[in-house]
Amino acid sequence: METTDIHVAVLPYDYYADRPNDTMGLARTAAIIESIRAEATNAMLVDNGDFLQGNPMGDWIAYERGMKEGDVHPVVKAMNVLGYDCSTLGNHEFNYGLDFMFKVLAGASFPFVCANLTKGQLAASARDDDLYMAPYVIVPKTVKDGSGGEHQVNVGLIGFVPPQIMVWDSRHLTGNANTRDIVEAATAWVPQMKEEGADIVVALSHSGIDSNRTERMENASLFLAGVEGIDAVFTGHQHLVFPGKSYEGIDGVDAGKGTLMGKPAVMGGFWGSHLGLIDLLIERDGNAWKVVSATTEARPIYERVDGKNRPLVESVAAVEESVKDEHEATLAYVRAPVGETSA
Repeated sequence: METTDIHVAVLPYDYYADRPNDTMGLARTAAIIESIRAEATNAMLVDNGDFLQGNPMGDWIAYERGMKEGDVHPVVKAMNVLGYDCSTLGNHEFNYGLDFMFKVLAGASFPFVCANLTKGQLAASARDDDLYMAPYVIVPKTVKDGSGGEHQVNVGLIGFVPPQIMVWDSRHLTGNANTRDIVEAATAWVPQMKEEGADIVVALSHSGIDSNRTERMENASLFLAGVEGIDAVFTGHQHLVFPGKSYEGIDGVDAGKGTLMGKPAVMGGFWGSHLGLIDLLIERDGNAWKVVSATTEARPIYERVDGKNRPLVESVAAVEESVKDEHEATLAYVRAPVGETSA
């Protein structure tokens, strides 16, 4: 299960319009997460980045309240309630600076991975890069098979951020960080994941889908899927839905089936509008596990009926409650007068 590009949209509320909005909110996506967990014996939840900036709640925390050591950011509070297995970084995590970002990450009860964000100049080999965080994690999962038998499957999760953060947030990152090409980093690290015992490798790619291969490309998920050893790709960044019509007619992309280079992939919209789902059927092959078949789906939290948005799920109370105080403070922040005009 994937969320992506949440942009602090924890609640189905538009702070700019100051009214509820049924097209957004991690609290709504949470209802789908709960339903999947109820029906699927073996399930994992990941986030694909861009959770930290994007609405007035995020700005209120960054510019008004601040983040002291030990503080927990409201979006992280909500994510902790949902019990994520892992997340990667999106480009907007860097908008408030590295110090702010790392204070936020410290409050999470789950790991963050990023294989192409370095502390300085790139090394001769990606494996020698001095990274800000682990490039990947390998999560041992006890899973049940069709007859109820239990097995351990080691799921490797590797993350990537667009190299363009060095331009977009140069004032924060110049002299403090560097980025490597996404596909280059994956080609280096995935074999090591396999060497360390990853049975299944899943890429958390905060990068969209583009057919024009260039060095250090921004939207590299199509070519990332072509890296040997990767079994599935979670994408994001473009605020679109995959599988979906937006990606029809691109070589290597099956926009109906939801595959990139033949690998299952999904993009779950933005602001919690969809939950990205990849369902892998795996079987034992000698000493290894292999993916036999897969389905993908971006499941929405609302539908359009007669020109109006109709919610398909209700908010999960525990997620709403986790950010109640920050929500009320944000409302006070956006409702505060900033001046007067007589005309």
